[in-house]
Amino acid sequence: MAAAEPAEACDVFHIDPARVAGLRGALIAPSSVDALAETFRALGDPTRVRVLDALSHGELCVCDLAQLIGLSQSATSHQLRLLRALRLVRSRRAGRMVFYTLDDRHIVTLFRQGLRHVEEAAVKPRRRLA
Repeated sequence: MAAAEPAEACDVFHIDPARVAGLRGALIAPSSVDALAETFRALGDPTRVRVLDALSHGELCVCDLAQLIGLSQSATSHQLRLLRALRLVRSRRAGRMVFYTLDDRHIVTLFRQGLRHVEEAAVKPRRRLA
């Protein structure tokens, strides 16, 4: 006998006005919701994940980064422009070369925690919530 799937909605309609009112002020501002969703959309692309992975090990010039991830310099630059617009990476010019690195420690933390989550999920079976 297969276990029943968990319900996606309550069986009884009941609203706790005090709880709803209390949480409403704690929710993320709409502008931050949009920015966070855009960040996660950017992280939803395997090529950009590979770019961030490479940059999580340190600063790289566009040429080295393109060679490392197996893209043309043009395609790599396109991905970097998008990531820079989202403040996930930053650039530094040295003469005629441009070097990229992750924008700050928050990006490293976000990337590594996401990686830890997917690697952990691959190893241990999913727990059922009672």
